[in-house]
Parts: sequence; structure tokens; C-alpha cells
Amino acid sequence: MNSTQKETMKRGEFLRSLSLGTSTLMAFYCMGTMTSCSSGEMDPLTTTPATPTTGTGATSGLTGNATTSAGAISFTIDLTNATYSKLKTAGSFMVIGDLIVALSTTGTYAALSKVCTHEGTTVQYRSAENDIYCPNHGSEYKLTGAVDKGPAVAALKAYKITLSTDGNTLTVTA
Repeated sequence: MNSTQKETMKRGEFLRSLSLGTSTLMAFYCMGTMTSCSSGEMDPLTTTPATPTTGTGATSGLTGNATTSAGAISFTIDLTNATYSKLKTAGSFMVIGDLIVALSTTGTYAALSKVCTHEGTTVQYRSAENDIYCPNHGSEYKLTGAVDKGPAVAALKAYKITLSTDGNTLTVTA
């Protein structure tokens, strides 16, 4: 009888087997070399996130600083650019730099930190629920950034969004 049984090891067990100490593991985590991952089922999204994008100049459709590591958030998105035009469709979102930018199903924009305050997972917009969701442990946030359901206890940082009068540019500032 030849049966094959798949053995699994959790990430923490694997890292402990490498004899890495807690401080070493925390350093890796803080540097961003480790990310949280989910072993559970994720609610299907009606829209999918775009590839994280940052840049400057007319060819990228994004001008300014979309990452917090280099300073304050302040950028403008050209919604006529093909890369960002989906943000004109209600119920869509994109991860841009350190933020998640969504156009809610009610037609209002939201710009929030993309990092779940529980364990640092990148959050997603769910158009069916019109909220922000963490696929790792199920935290839910309102579009204001407030926690709607834990385990997260701290709100996501919200940023100011201004839509131009012609509806073609979106400016995000701290």
C-alpha cells in the first residue's frame, strides 16, 4: 500500500526550526521581508486590485508622493490615463503606493492606509459590502477608516481626496 500524506508546517514553526530568535524575526517583519498571509477562504471580490503603482510624470498618470516612507502623502491621479481610469467606475479600487483608493458604490471616493492595523496585511475594498476588508483575519473597516469588526482595534488612517471639477483628476493629501 502506497499512500502519500502531505505534511504541512506553519510559517512560525518553520522559522523556529531555523533557530531564528524573536528579535531577528521582528526585524524581518518590520523591514517588510515577511508579510502576513491567509490560510482561510477569502470573500470573492467583484473587482480586483491593480498592481501597486507609484511614479511621476504624465506617462504614468500619477504625480507626487504616494508612499509614506519618503514623507507626507500628496499625489494627483490622472483619471483619463488608462492605468487609473477604472477609478471612475463605482465599486472599483486600486492600491496606489501606501494607500487604497476606492470609488464606493454610492459614488464617493475614499483614500485610506492600505495596511490593516491588526497585523499589517494589505486590505481590500469590497463593493458588495461597500467597506474595506482584511483577508487575513477578517477585520472590516468603514470607508471613513473606522473599525467595523475586529480583531483590528485601531482605525485606518484616512486621507483627504479632492476630485477636480471636470472629474478627470483626483488629488490625495494628508
